[in-house]
Amino acid sequence: GLCLLILRLFIGIHVFLVSCALPDSVLRRFIVRVMCSVLGLFVRQSDPQLRDVNVRVYIANHVTQFDHNVINLLTSCNTPALNGAPGFICWSRGFMELGVTGSRAELVDSLKVYSSHRGNPPLLLFPEEAATNGRAGLLRFSSWPFSILDVVQPVALQVQRPLITVSVADSSWITELLWTFFVPFTVYQVRWMPSVPRRAEELSEDFALRVQELLAMELGVVSTRLTAADKTEHMKRLRHTSPLPFAPGSQPLAARPRMPSSLTGVVPEDVRIMAMAQRVKEVLPHVPLEVIRIDLAQTNCVDTTIANLLEGRVPFFPESKEAGTDLSAPSTSQAAAASGIQGSVAVPSSKPATKQFAKSPVERHLSLQERKRALYDYARR
Repeated sequence: GLCLLILRLFIGIHVFLVSCALPDSVLRRFIVRVMCSVLGLFVRQSDPQLRDVNVRVYIANHVTQFDHNVINLLTSCNTPALNGAPGFICWSRGFMELGVTGSRAELVDSLKVYSSHRGNPPLLLFPEEAATNGRAGLLRFSSWPFSILDVVQPVALQVQRPLITVSVADSSWITELLWTFFVPFTVYQVRWMPSVPRRAEELSEDFALRVQELLAMELGVVSTRLTAADKTEHMKRLRHTSPLPFAPGSQPLAARPRMPSSLTGVVPEDVRIMAMAQRVKEVLPHVPLEVIRIDLAQTNCVDTTIANLLEGRVPFFPESKEAGTDLSAPSTSQAAAASGIQGSVAVPSSKPATKQFAKSPVERHLSLQERKRALYDYARR
């Protein structure tokens, strides 16, 4: 791998110089595509006859940092630079600089002006706005790429690579480039799909959702409602969340540090888990405390544990109302706050949790939805 990396770094410089020297044409794309195969980048396309020469906007899923370069080896297209400062690096990576630093509305207006000139190459846009590995699902498509023109052509992109993961979250484009040179080969499979026109009086959000569903079906993945902002927030949590230092069974009790006599037998991690469990217990008083602690030891997140319990991913037998009240007695400040708003807001009367596990899946689903709805209403009030 290191030998390939060093050799391909020198070859990659020649590929870059050739791509800069030759004008955009079929000959240039053929030469660069052959030279990229020496770098271990193999590009295959399916159904090239479906590519519509009249379509001005291509919509593709985002897998790697070099998707626009790969598709540009097959047809002439431009991808606007959305992130990063303009300059030599942005130009060398193959992005188109529009000089727009304002809102997305200004970006859409600039792209509309660009697309109105028939001599310009088509636009290649990635509505996911963040790269994924392409194996689980598609991020929610942004609506602004579908506000430019009324006809778009979806492009399904799949990437395969031996030994090393194709796309690693929160990694830079330089890291991805070095891993591409390190592994023996990386295969890009491009599948052209029929163009999709906008329906009469269809909103851009509905248009984006429809194209997202078509691409998900073509790729065989799930069409999710997670956005690029959700991915960014998830990466922040991963960076700031440390793993549990005392996993169950990882270290004998005698090897743990000694604590003061007031906390004999309770390690700091257990104290933190107990505090988090009490917070979950205040939201879900009918859930046994031991079940909450076991799930918190795995998730290490209050919100994730609440979601697991609400959505039924963690099985449990609900406690009685009296037991739940004793275990989760509100603090003095909470009681004062509750008494202060008692006169203006009435606590909704939600159905108590069923004490028997329903046999019918429909009944279980309805019961879950009723409890979630009551819990949301109470949280909003």
